[in-house]
Amino acid sequence: MNAADLSRLSELGVAKVYEASGREGLIDLPLIQVIPGSRAAGPARTVVCGQDDNLMVHAVIEQVQAGEVLVLTMPEARPVALIGELLVTQLKVRNAAAILVDAAVRDVDELVKLGLPVWTRYIRVKGANKATPGVVNIPVTVGGAIIAPNDIVLLDADGGVCVRRERADEVLIAAEARFVREANLREKLVAGETSYDLHRLRELVEKKH
Repeated sequence: MNAADLSRLSELGVAKVYEASGREGLIDLPLIQVIPGSRAAGPARTVVCGQDDNLMVHAVIEQVQAGEVLVLTMPEARPVALIGELLVTQLKVRNAAAILVDAAVRDVDELVKLGLPVWTRYIRVKGANKATPGVVNIPVTVGGAIIAPNDIVLLDADGGVCVRRERADEVLIAAEARFVREANLREKLVAGETSYDLHRLRELVEKKH
């Protein structure tokens, strides 16, 4: 999937892409969007850190490619900060698209100024150790979604969704079709029609009475 396709997925947004995918890949967490209004889509670069340890975040930075979404996990998600200003600075230099952290981040004011989109389960000051090796570039599970390396991770104000890389083109086409359908529906709603009748929901309700 090329940069233009990724940009279009980002524009279409998590909700449309999730629905268009057949409701697959939802990252079912109350993610904190550190930079309001941010959105991103890119291939995943995955990390399993040692528990409460960010040694592997330091290690993976040299592997990160422009446009990737760095996905940081631990064996058990805890409110321990895996990244802060200095690590995010390095990732911005490498032109990462975004960071998804199934743990905590800190230095939030500084992260906002840096402008690299970050989504996180927690915001906490408690720091990580740097002693336990982990693993990079393997499938990880975040919020019930299995994210494999190079799967497409899409993030915005609604949260996140993972699109399996082999389905990316198909899901983009389906999301574009949904965009058109919703645009047509919106015109009818603005004109005064109701979804209750347009979706034939009245029949479902009234036949029970």
